[in-house]
Amino acid sequence: MDKKKEIPLSVEELEEQIQKKNSELLDSCKKNGEDSEITFFSFEKLFMAQIFQLACLYIQYFVAIRNDKLDYSHWLKTGTCYLKNTPIFRTIKTIFGPVRIYRKYLECNKGGIIYPLDISLGLTRDGFSPMVMSLIVKLSTRVSYATAIIIFKCFCQWAPSKEAIEHLVLGLGGEASEYMENYSYEETNDDEILVIEVDGKATPTATDEELKKRRKKRPKKEKGCCQRHRGKGKRKRNKRKRRKKGDKSKNGKSITIVVMYTLKRGEDGLLHGPYNKIVWASYAPRHVMLAWARKHATKRGFPPDTQKHIHIAIDGEVCLMQGLSKLFPNASFVLDIRHLEEKIWKVGRLFYKEGSKELENWVEEQKKMIYQGQIQKLLKSLNEKEKKLSRRAKRDEEKIKGLKTLINYIEKRVHMMDYKNYIEKDLPIATGIVEGAVRYVIGERLDCSGMRWIPERAEALLQLRCIELNGDWDEFFNWGYEKWLVKLKEHKKVQVRTNETLDISGVTDN
Repeated sequence: MDKKKEIPLSVEELEEQIQKKNSELLDSCKKNGEDSEITFFSFEKLFMAQIFQLACLYIQYFVAIRNDKLDYSHWLKTGTCYLKNTPIFRTIKTIFGPVRIYRKYLECNKGGIIYPLDISLGLTRDGFSPMVMSLIVKLSTRVSYATAIIIFKCFCQWAPSKEAIEHLVLGLGGEASEYMENYSYEETNDDEILVIEVDGKATPTATDEELKKRRKKRPKKEKGCCQRHRGKGKRKRNKRKRRKKGDKSKNGKSITIVVMYTLKRGEDGLLHGPYNKIVWASYAPRHVMLAWARKHATKRGFPPDTQKHIHIAIDGEVCLMQGLSKLFPNASFVLDIRHLEEKIWKVGRLFYKEGSKELENWVEEQKKMIYQGQIQKLLKSLNEKEKKLSRRAKRDEEKIKGLKTLINYIEKRVHMMDYKNYIEKDLPIATGIVEGAVRYVIGERLDCSGMRWIPERAEALLQLRCIELNGDWDEFFNWGYEKWLVKLKEHKKVQVRTNETLDISGVTDN
Protein backbone atom coordinates (compact mmCIF):
# COMPACT_ATOMS: atom_id res chain seq x y z
CA MET A 1 0.00 0.00 0.00
CA ASP A 2 1.22 3.51 -0.80
CA LYS A 3 2.15 5.21 2.46
CA LYS A 4 0.50 8.48 1.42
CA LYS A 5 -2.83 6.70 0.86
CA GLU A 6 -2.98 5.32 4.36
CA ILE A 7 -5.80 6.75 6.42
CA PRO A 8 -4.67 7.96 9.84
CA LEU A 9 -6.75 6.99 12.84
CA SER A 10 -8.39 9.87 14.64
CA VAL A 11 -7.97 10.52 18.36
CA GLU A 12 -11.50 9.21 18.95
CA GLU A 13 -10.81 5.99 17.02
CA LEU A 14 -7.62 5.42 18.97
CA GLU A 15 -9.50 5.97 22.23
CA GLU A 16 -12.00 3.28 21.19
CA GLN A 17 -9.17 0.87 20.34
CA ILE A 18 -7.45 1.50 23.67
CA GLN A 19 -10.67 0.98 25.62
CA LYS A 20 -11.35 -2.20 23.64
CA LYS A 21 -7.82 -3.43 24.30
CA ASN A 22 -8.11 -2.65 28.00
CA SER A 23 -11.34 -4.65 28.14
CA GLU A 24 -9.68 -7.53 26.30
CA LEU A 25 -6.81 -7.48 28.81
CA LEU A 26 -9.25 -7.54 31.72
CA ASP A 27 -11.24 -10.40 30.18
CA SER A 28 -8.03 -12.28 29.39
CA CYS A 29 -6.83 -12.02 33.00
CA LYS A 30 -10.22 -13.19 34.28
CA LYS A 31 -10.44 -16.08 31.80
CA ASN A 32 -6.89 -17.28 32.45
CA GLY A 33 -7.35 -16.93 36.20
CA GLU A 34 -10.40 -19.21 36.09
CA ASP A 35 -8.55 -21.81 33.98
CA SER A 36 -6.73 -24.16 36.37
CA GLU A 37 -4.59 -25.50 33.50
CA ILE A 38 -2.94 -22.14 32.75
CA THR A 39 0.46 -21.72 34.42
CA PHE A 40 1.87 -18.42 35.57
CA PHE A 41 4.62 -18.69 32.94
CA SER A 42 2.10 -19.08 30.11
CA PHE A 43 0.03 -16.19 31.42
CA GLU A 44 3.09 -13.95 31.84
CA LYS A 45 4.25 -14.46 28.25
CA LEU A 46 0.77 -13.77 26.85
CA PHE A 47 0.23 -10.77 29.12
CA MET A 48 3.58 -9.22 28.18
CA ALA A 49 2.74 -9.34 24.46
CA GLN A 50 -0.68 -7.78 25.11
CA ILE A 51 0.79 -5.04 27.31
CA PHE A 52 3.30 -4.12 24.60
CA GLN A 53 0.48 -3.89 22.04
CA LEU A 54 -1.48 -1.63 24.37
CA ALA A 55 1.62 0.53 25.00
CA CYS A 56 2.03 1.05 21.23
CA LEU A 57 -1.59 2.17 21.01
CA TYR A 58 -1.04 4.66 23.83
CA ILE A 59 2.00 6.06 22.01
CA GLN A 60 -0.06 6.45 18.83
CA TYR A 61 -2.74 8.18 20.90
CA PHE A 62 -0.19 10.57 22.45
CA VAL A 63 1.25 11.46 19.02
CA ALA A 64 -2.20 11.90 17.46
CA ILE A 65 -3.21 14.39 20.17
CA ARG A 66 0.05 16.31 19.74
CA ASN A 67 -0.48 16.38 15.98
CA ASP A 68 -4.04 17.74 16.31
CA LYS A 69 -3.01 20.43 18.81
CA LEU A 70 0.11 21.51 16.94
CA ASP A 71 0.15 25.21 16.03
CA TYR A 72 1.67 25.84 12.59
CA SER A 73 1.30 29.64 12.68
CA HIS A 74 4.91 30.07 13.82
CA TRP A 75 6.14 28.60 10.53
CA LEU A 76 3.39 29.94 8.25
CA LYS A 77 3.72 33.60 9.27
CA THR A 78 7.20 33.76 7.74
CA GLY A 79 5.68 33.25 4.30
CA THR A 80 8.52 30.95 3.26
CA CYS A 81 6.50 27.72 3.42
CA TYR A 82 2.95 26.43 3.22
CA LEU A 83 1.08 23.61 4.96
CA LYS A 84 0.33 20.33 3.17
CA ASN A 85 -2.65 18.59 4.71
CA THR A 86 -1.88 15.23 3.12
CA PRO A 87 -0.31 13.26 5.99
CA ILE A 88 2.98 11.42 5.63
CA PHE A 89 3.47 8.28 7.68
CA ARG A 90 6.61 7.06 9.37
CA THR A 91 7.44 4.16 11.69
CA ILE A 92 9.20 4.79 14.99
CA LYS A 93 10.74 1.76 16.68
CA THR A 94 10.11 2.18 20.37
CA ILE A 95 10.91 0.08 23.43
CA PHE A 96 7.48 -1.55 23.05
CA GLY A 97 7.80 -2.19 19.32
CA PRO A 98 7.24 -0.35 16.02
CA VAL A 99 4.64 2.42 16.11
CA ARG A 100 3.08 3.87 12.96
CA ILE A 101 2.51 7.61 13.21
CA TYR A 102 1.46 10.29 10.76
CA ARG A 103 2.18 13.99 10.56
CA LYS A 104 1.40 16.97 8.36
CA TYR A 105 4.33 18.74 6.76
CA LEU A 106 5.40 22.12 5.43
CA GLU A 107 6.75 22.57 1.92
CA CYS A 108 9.26 25.38 1.56
CA ASN A 109 9.11 27.83 -1.35
CA LYS A 110 12.79 27.25 -2.12
CA GLY A 111 12.45 23.49 -1.85
CA GLY A 112 12.67 21.18 1.09
CA ILE A 113 10.22 19.81 3.63
CA ILE A 114 9.78 20.56 7.33
CA TYR A 115 8.05 18.19 9.73
CA PRO A 116 6.87 20.33 12.68
CA LEU A 117 5.63 17.30 14.61
CA ASP A 118 9.07 15.68 14.51
CA ILE A 119 10.59 18.92 15.80
CA SER A 120 7.97 19.20 18.54
CA LEU A 121 8.52 15.60 19.66
CA GLY A 122 12.32 15.73 19.32
CA LEU A 123 12.49 12.82 16.87
CA THR A 124 15.60 12.39 14.73
CA ARG A 125 15.71 10.78 11.28
CA ASP A 126 17.06 7.50 12.69
CA GLY A 127 13.72 5.71 13.00
CA PHE A 128 14.38 4.78 16.65
CA SER A 129 13.05 6.41 19.78
CA PRO A 130 15.68 8.16 21.93
CA MET A 131 15.24 5.57 24.69
CA VAL A 132 15.97 2.74 22.26
CA MET A 133 19.11 4.48 20.99
CA SER A 134 20.37 5.13 24.52
CA LEU A 135 19.67 1.61 25.79
CA ILE A 136 21.09 -0.39 22.87
CA VAL A 137 24.30 1.66 22.69
CA LYS A 138 24.74 1.51 26.46
CA LEU A 139 24.39 -2.28 26.28
CA SER A 140 26.93 -2.38 23.46
CA THR A 141 29.53 -0.67 25.62
CA ARG A 142 29.28 -3.58 28.04
CA VAL A 143 28.86 -6.62 25.78
CA SER A 144 29.35 -7.57 22.13
CA TYR A 145 26.85 -6.35 19.54
CA ALA A 146 25.47 -9.87 19.12
CA THR A 147 24.96 -10.25 22.88
CA ALA A 148 23.40 -6.78 23.11
CA ILE A 149 20.83 -7.84 20.51
CA ILE A 150 19.98 -10.99 22.50
CA ILE A 151 19.61 -9.06 25.79
CA PHE A 152 17.52 -6.30 24.19
CA LYS A 153 15.27 -8.85 22.51
CA CYS A 154 14.75 -10.70 25.81
CA PHE A 155 13.08 -7.66 27.34
CA CYS A 156 11.62 -5.81 24.35
CA GLN A 157 10.67 -8.73 22.06
CA TRP A 158 12.62 -7.14 19.19
CA ALA A 159 16.04 -5.57 18.61
CA PRO A 160 17.82 -3.30 16.11
CA SER A 161 20.09 -4.94 13.56
CA LYS A 162 23.82 -5.26 14.18
CA GLU A 163 24.52 -2.75 11.40
CA ALA A 164 22.13 -0.21 12.94
CA ILE A 165 23.81 -0.62 16.33
CA GLU A 166 27.29 -0.12 14.86
CA HIS A 167 26.13 3.05 13.12
CA LEU A 168 24.50 4.37 16.31
CA VAL A 169 27.75 3.68 18.21
CA LEU A 170 29.73 5.64 15.62
CA GLY A 171 27.21 8.50 15.71
CA LEU A 172 27.12 8.79 19.50
CA GLY A 173 30.87 8.14 19.73
CA GLY A 174 31.45 11.22 17.62
CA GLU A 175 29.89 13.28 20.43
CA ALA A 176 31.98 11.72 23.23
CA SER A 177 35.13 13.85 22.86
CA GLU A 178 33.13 17.09 22.81
CA TYR A 179 31.26 15.99 25.92
CA MET A 180 34.55 15.36 27.72
CA GLU A 181 35.84 18.75 26.62
CA ASN A 182 32.90 20.31 28.47
CA TYR A 183 33.19 17.98 31.47
CA SER A 184 32.85 19.79 34.80
CA TYR A 185 34.41 18.79 38.10
CA GLU A 186 33.60 19.51 41.70
CA GLU A 187 35.74 22.16 43.35
CA THR A 188 38.80 20.79 45.13
CA ASN A 189 40.22 21.90 48.46
CA ASP A 190 43.80 23.01 49.03
CA ASP A 191 44.54 19.90 51.07
CA GLU A 192 43.53 17.53 48.26
CA ILE A 193 46.12 15.69 46.16
CA LEU A 194 45.59 14.92 42.48
CA VAL A 195 46.79 11.49 41.43
CA ILE A 196 47.34 10.61 37.77
CA GLU A 197 48.04 7.09 36.58
CA VAL A 198 48.85 6.30 32.94
CA ASP A 199 49.23 2.98 31.17
CA GLY A 200 48.64 1.36 27.79
CA LYS A 201 47.35 -1.79 26.17
CA ALA A 202 47.28 -3.07 22.61
CA THR A 203 44.08 -4.49 21.18
CA PRO A 204 43.86 -6.91 18.24
CA THR A 205 43.26 -5.17 14.93
CA ALA A 206 42.38 -6.51 11.50
CA THR A 207 45.21 -6.89 9.00
CA ASP A 208 44.90 -5.60 5.42
CA GLU A 209 44.38 -9.17 4.30
CA GLU A 210 41.54 -9.68 6.78
CA LEU A 211 39.91 -6.40 5.77
CA LYS A 212 40.10 -7.34 2.11
CA LYS A 213 38.42 -10.64 2.90
CA ARG A 214 35.71 -8.88 4.93
CA ARG A 215 34.91 -6.36 2.22
CA LYS A 216 34.90 -8.56 -0.83
CA LYS A 217 31.62 -9.69 -2.35
CA ARG A 218 30.15 -12.61 -0.48
CA PRO A 219 29.88 -15.78 -2.55
CA LYS A 220 26.51 -17.45 -2.86
CA LYS A 221 25.82 -20.18 -0.38
CA GLU A 222 26.66 -23.51 -1.89
CA LYS A 223 24.15 -26.27 -2.10
CA GLY A 224 24.79 -29.31 -0.01
CA CYS A 225 23.15 -31.94 2.08
CA CYS A 226 23.76 -30.10 5.37
CA GLN A 227 25.73 -27.30 7.00
CA ARG A 228 28.39 -29.71 8.28
CA HIS A 229 29.35 -31.03 4.83
CA ARG A 230 29.13 -27.62 3.18
CA GLY A 231 31.58 -26.38 5.81
CA LYS A 232 33.96 -29.25 5.13
CA GLY A 233 34.01 -28.48 1.42
CA LYS A 234 34.62 -24.78 2.07
CA ARG A 235 37.56 -25.49 4.39
CA LYS A 236 39.17 -27.76 1.81
CA ARG A 237 39.01 -25.07 -0.88
CA ASN A 238 40.03 -22.13 1.34
CA LYS A 239 42.85 -23.43 3.50
CA ARG A 240 44.02 -21.05 6.23
CA LYS A 241 47.65 -20.10 6.45
CA ARG A 242 49.15 -21.70 9.52
CA ARG A 243 51.04 -19.48 11.93
CA LYS A 244 54.67 -20.11 12.56
CA LYS A 245 55.57 -21.71 15.85
CA GLY A 246 55.49 -19.16 18.68
CA ASP A 247 53.74 -16.49 16.58
CA LYS A 248 51.08 -15.00 18.84
CA SER A 249 50.91 -11.65 17.10
CA LYS A 250 47.51 -9.99 17.14
CA ASN A 251 48.50 -7.01 14.96
CA GLY A 252 47.99 -4.87 18.05
CA LYS A 253 47.22 -1.15 18.10
CA SER A 254 48.06 0.58 21.37
CA ILE A 255 45.50 2.38 23.52
CA THR A 256 46.63 4.93 26.10
CA ILE A 257 44.51 5.06 29.24
CA VAL A 258 44.56 7.81 31.87
CA VAL A 259 43.01 7.60 35.34
CA MET A 260 42.67 10.75 37.43
CA TYR A 261 41.36 11.05 40.97
CA THR A 262 41.91 13.01 44.15
CA LEU A 263 42.90 11.96 47.65
CA LYS A 264 42.07 13.92 50.78
CA ARG A 265 43.99 13.77 54.03
CA GLY A 266 41.82 12.97 57.01
CA GLU A 267 42.13 13.71 60.69
CA ASP A 268 44.01 10.43 61.11
CA GLY A 269 46.79 11.80 58.86
CA LEU A 270 46.07 9.27 56.10
CA LEU A 271 44.97 9.99 52.53
CA HIS A 272 41.43 8.85 51.81
CA GLY A 273 39.75 8.26 48.45
CA PRO A 274 39.72 8.02 45.56
CA TYR A 275 37.29 10.87 44.93
CA ASN A 276 35.94 12.07 41.57
CA LYS A 277 37.72 9.30 39.68
CA ILE A 278 37.56 9.55 35.91
CA VAL A 279 38.91 7.19 33.23
CA TRP A 280 39.63 8.14 29.63
CA ALA A 281 41.23 6.09 26.87
CA SER A 282 42.01 6.54 23.19
CA TYR A 283 43.88 5.12 20.21
CA ALA A 284 45.20 8.64 19.57
CA PRO A 285 48.97 9.26 19.82
CA ARG A 286 50.29 9.29 23.37
CA HIS A 287 51.09 13.01 23.39
CA VAL A 288 47.41 13.72 22.69
CA MET A 289 46.37 11.76 25.78
CA LEU A 290 49.02 13.43 27.93
CA ALA A 291 47.77 16.83 26.76
CA TRP A 292 44.25 15.69 27.69
CA ALA A 293 45.51 14.86 31.20
CA ARG A 294 47.11 18.29 31.48
CA LYS A 295 43.95 20.07 30.37
CA HIS A 296 41.68 18.17 32.75
CA ALA A 297 44.10 18.59 35.66
CA THR A 298 43.77 22.34 35.13
CA LYS A 299 39.97 22.07 35.00
CA ARG A 300 40.10 20.23 38.34
CA GLY A 301 41.93 23.18 39.91
CA PHE A 302 45.53 21.99 39.40
CA PRO A 303 47.03 24.38 36.78
CA PRO A 304 50.71 24.15 35.69
CA ASP A 305 51.80 26.73 38.29
CA THR A 306 49.75 25.24 41.13
CA GLN A 307 51.22 24.85 44.59
CA LYS A 308 48.93 21.91 45.26
CA HIS A 309 50.41 18.44 45.13
CA ILE A 310 50.15 16.36 41.92
CA HIS A 311 51.37 12.78 42.17
CA ILE A 312 51.94 10.69 39.01
CA ALA A 313 52.34 6.90 39.00
CA ILE A 314 53.55 5.12 35.85
CA ASP A 315 55.10 1.80 34.85
CA GLY A 316 58.53 3.25 34.15
CA GLU A 317 58.37 3.88 30.41
CA VAL A 318 60.96 6.63 29.87
CA CYS A 319 59.19 8.46 27.02
CA LEU A 320 56.00 8.53 29.10
CA MET A 321 57.85 10.01 32.06
CA GLN A 322 59.56 12.62 29.88
CA GLY A 323 56.29 13.71 28.30
CA LEU A 324 54.51 14.01 31.65
CA SER A 325 57.39 15.82 33.38
CA LYS A 326 57.21 18.61 30.77
CA LEU A 327 53.48 19.05 31.32
CA PHE A 328 53.64 18.59 35.12
CA PRO A 329 57.00 20.13 36.13
CA ASN A 330 56.15 20.34 39.84
CA ALA A 331 54.62 16.88 40.19
CA SER A 332 56.12 13.98 42.12
CA PHE A 333 56.70 10.80 40.09
CA VAL A 334 56.71 7.22 41.30
CA LEU A 335 57.69 4.04 39.50
CA ASP A 336 55.15 1.28 40.00
CA ILE A 337 56.68 -0.85 42.74
CA ARG A 338 55.18 -4.04 41.31
CA HIS A 339 57.00 -3.62 38.00
CA LEU A 340 60.29 -3.22 39.83
CA GLU A 341 59.62 -6.24 42.04
CA GLU A 342 58.81 -8.37 38.97
CA LYS A 343 62.16 -7.48 37.43
CA ILE A 344 63.99 -8.38 40.64
CA TRP A 345 62.23 -11.75 40.75
CA LYS A 346 63.18 -12.33 37.13
CA VAL A 347 66.89 -11.74 37.86
CA GLY A 348 66.71 -13.81 41.05
CA ARG A 349 65.51 -16.83 39.06
CA LEU A 350 68.76 -16.71 37.06
CA PHE A 351 70.73 -17.41 40.25
CA TYR A 352 68.39 -19.50 42.40
CA LYS A 353 65.99 -22.34 41.78
CA GLU A 354 62.33 -21.45 41.24
CA GLY A 355 60.40 -21.82 44.49
CA SER A 356 63.51 -22.17 46.64
CA LYS A 357 64.02 -20.48 50.00
CA GLU A 358 67.29 -18.97 48.71
CA LEU A 359 65.40 -17.19 45.92
CA GLU A 360 62.77 -15.86 48.30
CA ASN A 361 65.40 -14.63 50.80
CA TRP A 362 67.46 -12.89 48.11
CA VAL A 363 64.40 -11.08 46.70
CA GLU A 364 63.30 -10.02 50.19
CA GLU A 365 66.76 -8.50 50.81
CA GLN A 366 66.46 -6.39 47.65
CA LYS A 367 62.89 -5.36 48.46
CA LYS A 368 63.93 -4.33 51.96
CA MET A 369 66.48 -1.89 50.52
CA ILE A 370 63.86 -0.53 48.10
CA TYR A 371 61.22 0.10 50.77
CA GLN A 372 63.79 1.69 53.09
CA GLY A 373 64.85 4.14 50.36
CA GLN A 374 68.33 2.61 49.97
CA ILE A 375 68.38 2.60 46.17
CA GLN A 376 72.09 3.43 45.92
CA LYS A 377 72.87 0.58 48.28
CA LEU A 378 70.76 -1.71 46.07
CA LEU A 379 72.68 -0.61 42.96
CA LYS A 380 75.99 -1.20 44.72
CA SER A 381 74.90 -4.70 45.75
CA LEU A 382 73.80 -5.57 42.22
CA ASN A 383 77.01 -4.21 40.70
CA GLU A 384 79.13 -6.25 43.13
CA LYS A 385 77.14 -9.36 42.26
CA GLU A 386 77.70 -8.71 38.56
CA LYS A 387 81.48 -8.19 38.98
CA LYS A 388 81.84 -11.59 40.66
CA LEU A 389 80.62 -13.34 37.52
CA SER A 390 82.99 -14.61 34.84
CA ARG A 391 82.98 -12.81 31.50
CA ARG A 392 84.31 -15.93 29.78
CA ALA A 393 82.06 -18.61 31.25
CA LYS A 394 78.98 -19.28 29.14
CA ARG A 395 77.02 -20.23 32.25
CA ASP A 396 77.26 -16.61 33.43
CA GLU A 397 76.29 -14.90 30.16
CA GLU A 398 72.56 -14.76 30.88
CA LYS A 399 73.15 -13.75 34.51
CA ILE A 400 75.41 -10.85 33.52
CA LYS A 401 72.95 -9.70 30.89
CA GLY A 402 70.04 -9.88 33.37
CA LEU A 403 71.89 -7.93 36.06
CA LYS A 404 73.07 -5.24 33.63
CA THR A 405 69.53 -4.81 32.32
CA LEU A 406 68.16 -4.41 35.87
CA ILE A 407 70.95 -2.00 36.90
CA ASN A 408 70.39 0.12 33.79
CA TYR A 409 66.63 0.11 34.41
CA ILE A 410 67.03 1.32 38.00
CA GLU A 411 69.71 3.95 37.23
CA LYS A 412 67.41 5.69 34.73
CA ARG A 413 64.57 5.82 37.24
CA VAL A 414 66.24 6.52 40.60
CA HIS A 415 64.39 9.83 40.96
CA MET A 416 61.08 7.89 40.82
CA MET A 417 61.98 5.49 43.65
CA ASP A 418 61.58 7.60 46.78
CA TYR A 419 59.33 4.87 48.19
CA LYS A 420 60.17 5.42 51.87
CA ASN A 421 59.09 9.05 51.65
CA TYR A 422 55.94 8.21 49.67
CA ILE A 423 54.93 5.48 52.11
CA GLU A 424 55.38 7.84 55.06
CA LYS A 425 53.12 10.37 53.32
CA ASP A 426 50.62 7.61 52.42
CA LEU A 427 50.98 8.35 48.70
CA PRO A 428 50.35 5.62 46.09
CA ILE A 429 53.47 3.69 45.04
CA ALA A 430 51.75 1.34 42.58
CA THR A 431 49.53 1.71 39.52
CA GLY A 432 46.87 -0.73 40.67
CA ILE A 433 43.95 1.52 39.73
CA VAL A 434 45.04 2.07 36.13
CA GLU A 435 46.05 -1.60 35.81
CA GLY A 436 42.52 -2.50 36.85
CA ALA A 437 41.13 0.04 34.38
CA VAL A 438 43.19 -1.54 31.59
CA ARG A 439 41.53 -4.85 32.36
CA TYR A 440 37.91 -3.74 32.72
CA VAL A 441 37.84 -0.80 30.28
CA ILE A 442 39.85 -2.34 27.44
CA GLY A 443 40.43 -6.02 28.08
CA GLU A 444 36.88 -7.11 28.90
CA ARG A 445 35.35 -5.49 25.80
CA LEU A 446 38.03 -4.96 23.16
CA ASP A 447 40.51 -7.78 23.75
CA CYS A 448 38.30 -10.87 23.75
CA SER A 449 38.94 -14.07 21.85
CA GLY A 450 38.40 -13.83 18.09
CA MET A 451 38.01 -10.04 18.02
CA ARG A 452 39.70 -8.00 15.30
CA TRP A 453 39.04 -4.25 15.39
CA ILE A 454 39.44 -1.34 13.02
CA PRO A 455 40.85 1.32 15.41
CA GLU A 456 38.96 4.22 13.80
CA ARG A 457 35.69 2.33 14.45
CA ALA A 458 36.67 0.92 17.83
CA GLU A 459 37.55 4.43 19.06
CA ALA A 460 33.87 5.38 19.25
CA LEU A 461 33.00 2.32 21.32
CA LEU A 462 36.04 2.81 23.57
CA GLN A 463 35.15 6.40 24.43
CA LEU A 464 31.49 5.56 25.01
CA ARG A 465 32.59 2.71 27.30
CA CYS A 466 34.70 5.15 29.34
CA ILE A 467 31.69 7.45 29.77
CA GLU A 468 29.47 4.54 30.83
CA LEU A 469 32.02 3.14 33.29
CA ASN A 470 32.55 6.63 34.74
CA GLY A 471 28.84 6.58 35.61
CA ASP A 472 28.02 9.50 33.30
CA TRP A 473 25.89 7.77 30.65
CA ASP A 474 22.54 9.42 31.42
CA GLU A 475 24.13 12.85 31.70
CA PHE A 476 25.99 12.31 28.43
CA PHE A 477 22.93 11.14 26.50
CA ASN A 478 20.78 13.99 27.86
CA TRP A 479 23.52 16.44 26.85
CA GLY A 480 23.58 15.01 23.33
CA TYR A 481 19.78 14.96 23.10
CA GLU A 482 19.57 18.65 24.04
CA LYS A 483 21.97 19.41 21.18
CA TRP A 484 19.75 17.51 18.75
CA LEU A 485 16.69 19.44 19.94
CA VAL A 486 18.44 22.76 19.22
CA LYS A 487 19.35 21.61 15.71
CA LEU A 488 15.80 20.40 15.06
CA LYS A 489 14.39 23.80 16.09
CA GLU A 490 16.81 25.39 13.62
CA HIS A 491 15.21 23.21 10.91
CA LYS A 492 18.38 21.18 10.48
CA LYS A 493 18.34 17.52 9.58
CA VAL A 494 19.41 15.43 12.56
CA GLN A 495 20.51 11.84 12.15
CA VAL A 496 22.63 10.16 14.79
CA ARG A 497 23.45 7.02 12.83
CA THR A 498 26.51 7.27 10.64
CA ASN A 499 29.14 5.11 9.01
CA GLU A 500 31.84 7.76 9.33
CA THR A 501 34.77 6.66 11.48
CA LEU A 502 36.56 8.77 14.09
CA ASP A 503 39.89 10.45 13.48
CA ILE A 504 42.58 9.02 15.79
CA SER A 505 45.56 10.82 14.26
CA GLY A 506 45.47 13.56 16.88
CA VAL A 507 45.79 16.23 14.14
CA THR A 508 43.41 19.17 14.48
CA ASP A 509 42.66 22.20 12.36
CA ASN A 510 43.66 24.57 15.17
